[in-house]
Amino acid sequence: MSTETTHHVPDSSRINPPARQVLQAVVTDQPIDLEAQAALVSGASSGAVVTFAGVVRNHDGGREVLGLEYVGHPTAQAVLERVVAEVVASGDAEAVAVAHRIGTLQIGDTALAVAVAGAHRQEAFATAMRLVDEVKAQLPVWKRQVLADGTDEWVACP
Repeated sequence: MSTETTHHVPDSSRINPPARQVLQAVVTDQPIDLEAQAALVSGASSGAVVTFAGVVRNHDGGREVLGLEYVGHPTAQAVLERVVAEVVASGDAEAVAVAHRIGTLQIGDTALAVAVAGAHRQEAFATAMRLVDEVKAQLPVWKRQVLADGTDEWVACP
C-alpha cells in the first residue's frame, strides 16, 4: 500500500487553461442519447472524451427486476445544476454533459448519462467518476423497482 500523496501539477501541454464548461445538466423524462452528449462535449482541445451510462438492469439483490420508475423532487433540476457546477469548477475538464431520467424506464434504458471531455484521459475519467458519485449521493431522485414476483420496492429513498 502506497502512502504517497498526489499533488496537482499544472499541465504544461496546454495552450489555454481548462474551459470547465457545463454544456448540459438536465433532469428529463425523455430518453437520453449518450452519443449526442459525447458529441456535445467534444472539441479541439479535448484529447479524451469519457462517457458513462447507468443502465436499468434486470436484477437487484438476487431478484428479477421488470422495470423502474424514477421520481424527482421539484428541486432536482436545481440540485443537479449545482452539483455539476461544483464538480466542474474543482477539476480540469474542458466540457461536461449530465442527464438523469425520471419517469418509467424499461430494462436497458439509460437512467444516468455523463459525458466529459478533457485534454487528457486522467482528468476526463476523474471528473466523470466524481460526477456520477456526487449525482447519486445528492440528487433528490428516488427509484421504485417493479419486481417479477408482482411486488415493488423503493430504493435509496429516505
